[in-house]
Amino acid sequence: MRINVTSVLVDDQAKALRFYTDVLGFVKKTEVPLGEHSWLTVVSPEDTDGTELLLEPDEHPAARPFKQALVEDGIPFTSFAVDDVGAEYERLVARGVHFTQPPTDMGSVTTAVFDDTCGNLIQIATQH
Repeated sequence: MRINVTSVLVDDQAKALRFYTDVLGFVKKTEVPLGEHSWLTVVSPEDTDGTELLLEPDEHPAARPFKQALVEDGIPFTSFAVDDVGAEYERLVARGVHFTQPPTDMGSVTTAVFDDTCGNLIQIATQH
């Protein structure tokens, strides 16, 4: 068994696609129109056949309060692996990304947390 698709709940799919591709650097994998929304996924350019991230509309009544509670408590919705948190932090800050936690050494891992502009905090991490 392996992870094929995982989701991040977004408040606007078009805005999310721009942020996750133009700012973070993912590439669009799939876009299948489904009425008002789409099955919209992105992947790492380093592994285009790897795990897909579904940019899922946060339309369910529980989704927005859940996301808001996580943000208010400073809890990231998900985590992405990077080779160098410090370098990725600098790259993203230069692209206008707002971080709620700068690179922080946590022992065996260094993490940083940013706002994805779609209602989520996202962590980036490098293991030592």
